[in-house]
Amino acid sequence: MKAGQNSLLHQKWILGLIVWAVMESVSYGQGSVSSSAVTAKPVGLAAEGMPLDSMTFDFNRDITVQLIPFDDMFKLALAYSPAVKFEGAVANSQLSAYQLAKLQVLQNLTGFVNYSTGNQAILSTGTNATDQLAQISNGYRAGVNVVISLHDLFARPQQIRLAKANHDATLERKRIAEIYLKRELYNLYQDLILSQRVLQIRLRDDQASLAAFRIAEVELQKGKITPEAHAFNSNRYAETRTTVEQAKTQFIKNIYALELFVGVPIHQLKRD
Repeated sequence: MKAGQNSLLHQKWILGLIVWAVMESVSYGQGSVSSSAVTAKPVGLAAEGMPLDSMTFDFNRDITVQLIPFDDMFKLALAYSPAVKFEGAVANSQLSAYQLAKLQVLQNLTGFVNYSTGNQAILSTGTNATDQLAQISNGYRAGVNVVISLHDLFARPQQIRLAKANHDATLERKRIAEIYLKRELYNLYQDLILSQRVLQIRLRDDQASLAAFRIAEVELQKGKITPEAHAFNSNRYAETRTTVEQAKTQFIKNIYALELFVGVPIHQLKRD
């Protein structure tokens, strides 16, 4: 009877230890630390060595509900993208070249205005110098001089069409840059979502591995398992911790890659 009571107490004690290990692993997986651990961190770092601004995102919440909608993000990327700005400037320059080609024909058109006064005689045979017919009338003179060459008649239309084609080509190249920008932004957005899901899976695996490691420590002290079995659990826990840190690093890298690609600080991409 006494042996049965001891066995029951031992089972309850093991069950309580399992619950304690799971609760501790859950708290560890969510990134909670003691106040003494926080004060020991440098000013520029938060818990687990992550930058402070990356901690504004909750690992356990879907990242899509923490970020602004994708369409709004794409509008910001369009406004700040150097590639799109460059193609827009090239398109504007080609538009100016097209307009210049249409107006360049005006260089063959000249005008003049002058004014004459005084007694200006024309020396002509058989006329008297004092004859009024030999005098040039005084006053203003105005006129237009137009010169049309064969180049203007046959080559100028081709130059205008060439300038228009160059302008249309730059507009299409700008659209290509916008499509490329949207595709790359979507890939980064999906990579961020995937990295968060992988991190959540790794955290759950880490919690289970930590619970098994704690139980193995107790059983090793009681002599129920061999040191080799405990070493296996310890190695398993070390591997899961490594994968968690790798997944966490990849998640943070994807956040900053998105920030650099859009061109605005990460807090502007976060929902209010």
